[in-house]
Parts: sequence; structure tokens; C-alpha cells
Amino acid sequence: MSIKGKIHSLESFGASDGPGVRFIVFLKGCDMRCRYCHNPDSWAAQGGEEWTAEDLFKKIMRYKTYWGKDGGITVSGGEPLLQTEFVTELFKLAKKEGVHTTIDTSGNPFRREEPYFSKFNELMKYTDLLLLDIKEINPERHLALTGQKNDNILDLAQYLSEINKPVWIRHVLVPDNSDFDEDLDRLGEFIGKLGNVQRVDVLPYHTLGLFKWENLGLEYTLEGTEPPSEERILNAEKRLRCAEYEGYGENSSNRQNNDDMPIKCC
Repeated sequence: MSIKGKIHSLESFGASDGPGVRFIVFLKGCDMRCRYCHNPDSWAAQGGEEWTAEDLFKKIMRYKTYWGKDGGITVSGGEPLLQTEFVTELFKLAKKEGVHTTIDTSGNPFRREEPYFSKFNELMKYTDLLLLDIKEINPERHLALTGQKNDNILDLAQYLSEINKPVWIRHVLVPDNSDFDEDLDRLGEFIGKLGNVQRVDVLPYHTLGLFKWENLGLEYTLEGTEPPSEERILNAEKRLRCAEYEGYGENSSNRQNNDDMPIKCC
């Protein structure tokens, strides 16, 4: 019996979720409650559409001509690591066809205990790249910002370095919440000790998903928070040493700005 994934939405032409042009699969379900989340409607595991990996892959492959040599499939969320077995089946099909595979994750579900750990390692066999969002290095501030601890997220970053799995690190810069010089320095030092990081991106906070909070009747606790200034963005890029990593363009040319940031859960 085929495993069915619970799908929030699909995007056939994504340019900010991994190398090249990507087909993006947004899954349902996330245990984090990030105060700036762009897809709060993806939090609940219920609802959405159910797809088998086979049927979804057939749909995805209709768009292969758009990807070029660098593109492929990105599975995002919600949180894709909550549906590890489904993503594994999808990526197995992709690798048979030589398709590049990427996971966009907060890392929150990761743990080294069984049976999860074996399932995660099976998924890694078919995963080319992970986009790992590190919301905050400070545990208390991370908890206040996301409702979850960050020890297992940092452990995931360490483990991916141990197995030399390519990673892009992303940090959403939220004024007064994840923009503290001491934390940025500490995060930069943490990233610098990893041996597998290909790229580091600073993603400026914005409110493009605010209407979803309003439609769901949820209180948006960052009301009135403005996007970070250019000065603070450049400061974060410097402290996280973004320019030192492969793939990061000169003069921040690869930075995802407010206009081209995808509407999704970060």
C-alpha cells in the first residue's frame, strides 16, 4: 500500500528554494509556532490533499523542462520531516530519474532515537541538499520566538556535518527577536565549525503572510514590527560571514529580498 502525503499546496516555478528553478511541494503539519510564520494554515496536520508519491511525481515531471541543469524538487512545509517516509518515497522516484532533491526544514522533528533516526537516515540517501532554518541560537529567545526548543535543531546541524550532507543555512532576521549582535556572532561561530555548509542566507522579516493570520482569527504578536533596515541586514550578513560560503554573490546579490521571498512557513 502506497504511503500518502498530506499536501498543503504546490508551486510549479520556485526560484528561492534551492538551486535553479524548483517544483516546490508544501506539506501539511508543523509543531513550531513561529511568530512570523507565513503559512499558519499549514500548521495542522489535518486537511489538505492526499497524494501518493507516484501520482505526485508524475505531476511534478511535467515541469522538468523548466528546471535546467541546476533545478529540481524542493519539499517544504509545514515541516517535511514530519512526513519522512512519504518524502523518502518521493525522492526515491526522483533519484531514479536523476532529479535534484532538496528539503527545506526547521529541523524540529529530528532526534537520534529509533525508529525515527533510521527513517531519517534512509531519507538522507536520496536527499541532495537541505535548507536548514536556524531561527535563533539563544535557547530562551528561540523558545519565545517559535514555541519550541532548539537543542535538537542544532544537533541536526551537527549530524548533517558529521555525514557531510550539503546544507544551506538560513536565518530570518526579525528586529527585536532574532537580531542581536551577540547571538549573530554565536551563530556565526557555530556555523563556522560545521564542515558541510555551502551557503548562508539572511532573510529579512516581512509581513506578506499577515492576511492568513487574520483569516484564521489568530493573534499576530509581531504587529507593528517593521522589516530590518539595510544596515541591520548587512550587519547580520557580516556577523554570519555569509560572503565566505560558496554560492553567495558579491555585494549581497543572492540575498532574498522582501519582494521575492516565497510565502511560506519559515
